[in-house]
Amino acid sequence: MNNKQKPQVFDFDYKTCSKEILFEKFQTNSSGLSEAEAQKRLDEYGFNEAARKQKRTLVLQFILKFFHPLVVLLLVIAAVSFLTGDAVSGSIIGVMAFMSVALGFFQEYRAGQEADKLSEMVHTTATVYRNGKPKEISIREVVPGDIVDLFAGDMIPADIRIIQAKDLFINQSALTGESMPVEKTPLTNSIAFMGSSVVSGTALAVVIKTGLATEFGEISKRLSSINQPTSFDRGINKFVWLMIRAMVILVIVICAINYFTKGNLMEALLFSLAVAIGLTPEMLPMLVTINLSKGAIAMSKKDVIVKRLNSIQNFGAMDVLCTDKTGTLTLDRIVLEKYCDVVRKEDQGVLKLAYLNSYYQTGLKNILDKAVLKYEKLVVKQYKKVDEMPFDFSRRIMSVVVDMEGKHKIIAKGAPEEILKRCKKYELDGELEDLDQIVLTDLKEEYDTLSADGFRVLAVAYKDMGVNKEVYSKDDEQDLVLKGYIAFLDPPKPTAKKTIEVLRKLGIELKVLTGDNDLVAKKICSDVGLDIKGLLTGVQLEKISDDQLKDLVKTTTVFARLSPLQKERVIHALHRNGHTVGFLGDGINDAPALKAADVGISVNNAVDIAKESADIILLQKNLMVLRDGVLEGRRVFGNIFKYIKMGASSNFGNMFSMTGASFLLPFLPMYPIQIILNNFLYDISQVAIPSDEVDEEYLLKSRSWNVDYIKKFMMYFGPLSSVFDYLTFGVLLFIFHAGPALFATCWFLESMCTQLLVIHIIRTGKIPFVESWPSPFLIFTSIYIISVALVLPYTPLGAYFKFVMPPASFFLFLIAIVGFYLWSVQAMKVWFIKKYGYE
Repeated sequence: MNNKQKPQVFDFDYKTCSKEILFEKFQTNSSGLSEAEAQKRLDEYGFNEAARKQKRTLVLQFILKFFHPLVVLLLVIAAVSFLTGDAVSGSIIGVMAFMSVALGFFQEYRAGQEADKLSEMVHTTATVYRNGKPKEISIREVVPGDIVDLFAGDMIPADIRIIQAKDLFINQSALTGESMPVEKTPLTNSIAFMGSSVVSGTALAVVIKTGLATEFGEISKRLSSINQPTSFDRGINKFVWLMIRAMVILVIVICAINYFTKGNLMEALLFSLAVAIGLTPEMLPMLVTINLSKGAIAMSKKDVIVKRLNSIQNFGAMDVLCTDKTGTLTLDRIVLEKYCDVVRKEDQGVLKLAYLNSYYQTGLKNILDKAVLKYEKLVVKQYKKVDEMPFDFSRRIMSVVVDMEGKHKIIAKGAPEEILKRCKKYELDGELEDLDQIVLTDLKEEYDTLSADGFRVLAVAYKDMGVNKEVYSKDDEQDLVLKGYIAFLDPPKPTAKKTIEVLRKLGIELKVLTGDNDLVAKKICSDVGLDIKGLLTGVQLEKISDDQLKDLVKTTTVFARLSPLQKERVIHALHRNGHTVGFLGDGINDAPALKAADVGISVNNAVDIAKESADIILLQKNLMVLRDGVLEGRRVFGNIFKYIKMGASSNFGNMFSMTGASFLLPFLPMYPIQIILNNFLYDISQVAIPSDEVDEEYLLKSRSWNVDYIKKFMMYFGPLSSVFDYLTFGVLLFIFHAGPALFATCWFLESMCTQLLVIHIIRTGKIPFVESWPSPFLIFTSIYIISVALVLPYTPLGAYFKFVMPPASFFLFLIAIVGFYLWSVQAMKVWFIKKYGYE
């Protein structure tokens, strides 16, 4: 099978040419293709399917995870450790890197499998004519020139030209965002696109384009080449490179100082290598993955599938949510919203006549008729149908004649302008009034007002026949009495208004990006309580530059009549303004925006290309799960950021201490193996961070990666810890008169206690253990690791790590110095939060 498709280019106007020319050009006829010809064209044009990113093998996916900058750094340090004979350090770091990669790979693989299962649940077919007989085949086997039979509920299998139709209405909201079905005929508006669906009616069509040549295929082809880094990726990379730069500079400086002051190059290299390990947040990949995995599991319990782990943090960092309208804010279902008289007051008489008209028509009931009949069940057995005048596209009216207590009544329903042309009177409050030109103008304003509110409006009129007839025709649709109007709408989801209100309280701004018209968009936005600050249409957007759009998105809430690429353009404009952007959509026209957003959110009943482009899939129709996702994302980010603040400031402080000690001391302040052990024990304790609680106040604001904030935090809290290290150095040298082994042992213990306990200060913006409690697991790991560290010098294993037993009096000093340090950090935290806030 040749999957490379032959170009499908035409030298004639397939939209308007006659059926005969169409058959001739595509070498087909009303009986369809033969099986042999269809197979030949399938070989020639390829399968009728969208472009997909070529899936990498599992082995390759796993290997590529090792190319994360931090993982590469860890592996390089591990390799150098082995080369210099430090197998213990190399093994520890290698295991950390491998565990981080393995855990991330496993979680993303599992989420991908869940998403694939969703796609496999849908098997779409089409009915085509082969060898003169109808045959149901898979949509992917449809070829150019196929004759397709279409019925209500069918998916349009390719880009097609309608050659025969009866009451055909197509829902193309997945492509254009329009909520109302569009009427298609062989003569006008005769093209239907792959991915749209038949709402009502029947049709026969010729397949014009398949696969990548279709409008659907063009979008999928573009998406398959996009690889957009998210705010999470950018934030992690900025932090990683910040730490790498700091590490390289400090390691070179410390190595040079130790070499020139102590004269031993190998000792200086080993010590510098240990310092590099101490500065490297080697647990970051693992902790990030554990946090994200924990978030993914929590969200799965709320019927949310996380396809890409990184998107959880983006969910929490999101400060702008862009959403499609049709099917996301709305039910994607047309309902009867109003039945009113000529001055728009509710009128049961209008509903009754509309119901009788829809009930008694024998033609295929379209979506508007079904909405009328579904609205309210009326008793009609006392009436009898006499005749009907079917709908046609020239007069755009459908009428029935009903026997009501022995008298015939014509009930007409249709386009307001066509009904009004046939009316001589109108009814208001039970009175009949003449319909002169002045009144006609006023009545037009009334239904124009309904249309301006976003409603699809039909007029209802009647005529009482003075003399009953056996047969009626459209010529009888004269001298009608205008009764009123019925108005239809795709209504908002019940949870939409509450969701918008909740998101607003969480600091998330909502913007609507729709392919539907601006009147409908304004109506829906008004109904769901969205404050419309500004409205921009696709036509207006097309005329402005990217710089102008960057300014306009700040003050515009609703974007209407947008093409798929225009939606993507709005997302990029928001990115340029520094926003973390989410996009909620379910249609083909939403796919580029879903891909461009930091977090793409779709729903279970979305089209396949939307689900493939999304990062997160909602299995519930309840939009309130968005709130749960945002809060979970913020918890995940809060816990990741705790580790980063703690690790960056503590490690940075340690390196300052190492640098100063290298200048001041005639010996190494801590042995390389002890630095590795210190880092390893500390990292084990931090495994509990994903289980930690996050303050409720922290969840009320969206937060993104702020590397400048991390720098400030490092610059204040790092040197503060160094002050206490230098104080410890002085006490050890001048009070305890410590030699190299005792000095290293005591500083190891002081460093372990301060690092493990300070996390309880930094983890919250409140007073620890008074206003905010850590999780039991975090308390346990802190106590357990401190206990291990304090006991280790008194065990046989202590000698392996070059520890000696400190004097008992040292522990009194240790309690005092740790207590004073924690008090100082709390005091500086209060000041720092007042000055820079709490991230």
